[in-house]
Amino acid sequence: MNARSALGKYGEDLAARRLSESGLTVLERNWRCGRTGEIDIVARDGDVLVVCEVKTRRAGPFEHPMAAVTPTKADRLRTLAERWAQEHGGAPPGGVRIDLVGVLLPDRGAPVVEHARGVA
Repeated sequence: MNARSALGKYGEDLAARRLSESGLTVLERNWRCGRTGEIDIVARDGDVLVVCEVKTRRAGPFEHPMAAVTPTKADRLRTLAERWAQEHGGAPPGGVRIDLVGVLLPDRGAPVVEHARGVA
């Protein structure tokens, strides 16, 4: 595992923990759909299916993780959400929501984990 993938896995671990602490049930992590892409975390929030994109960044001059979902990425996440729901019995009664968890790792101190609901 290289440093970038280790950083991503660490961020996803923190994100999954935050989602669970917020009352969501994590159903699956790193679900792949052929060439279409990957869903970082699939969770359930009551009767809503939540597809969660996780972006982890070290502190510095890079783009803030919460600015990482472009319209193209949002479209791909919606497509992936539809495919996941089709393969797992259809969308739940509450529908599907796309969330983003941004993880910012400062040079010192605890990571900052932000959860934005319904970003796309």
